[in-house]
Amino acid sequence: MLRLLNINTFYGEVHILKNISLHIQECEIVTLIGANGAGKTTLLNTISGIVNARSGQIFYQGKDIVRKSADSLVKMGISQVPEGRQIFNPLTVLDNVKLGSYIRYRQEGRKQIQQEIEEVFALFPILRERQGQLAGTLSGGEQQMLAIARALMSRPRILLLDEPSMGLAPRMVTEIFKTIARLRDASKTTIFLVEQNARAALRLSDRGYVMETGKIMFEGATAALLENREVQRAYLGKEKKPIWE
Repeated sequence: MLRLLNINTFYGEVHILKNISLHIQECEIVTLIGANGAGKTTLLNTISGIVNARSGQIFYQGKDIVRKSADSLVKMGISQVPEGRQIFNPLTVLDNVKLGSYIRYRQEGRKQIQQEIEEVFALFPILRERQGQLAGTLSGGEQQMLAIARALMSRPRILLLDEPSMGLAPRMVTEIFKTIARLRDASKTTIFLVEQNARAALRLSDRGYVMETGKIMFEGATAALLENREVQRAYLGKEKKPIWE
């Protein structure tokens, strides 16, 4: 579904992504882990067109999209939930959700959009309860749910999630990970997950990649990565029960 070949991305003259190659198949959950500053967010931003790669190719459903604009990629089915959520605090929960359908509203109309709002609220019942509340007054976990709900309103084929558990209480982290699992199982959404909670993210995923200083150092099935001594030492820490169980 998505394949990157030798992607190089720079900020000015600083070389951030160095010959990155990876692939994601349809309906997979794939996790990318790595230390802060490794280039994980830059990689997501490069895929979604926020940052331009200087060289390399990105194929999405067989088409090279490396020079496509961010809005055109959303129309094609690639949607990103950014680090830090970046919801519109002064707007209501409902208005934030509606904004996710902005590129589709004129073509598909109010009735279709309203139906999909109901589907999103079925995934996130707490958002239905709080739909008239200002988004900035939600808890951190509720704001993360809202950011995901907003992204789903663009009807993505692949969802890019950047640190969805960041800053959340353990109980809310559990809810977010359960939601990610439901998204793949219920809607067949492909998910590319960047996450600091490495062990939990890998256990949730089908495959994983490990990035260090802009390079992919390890890749493979999550069971193999979880057993890799170097990955254990650098990223996994002490064994814990999967948080979504």
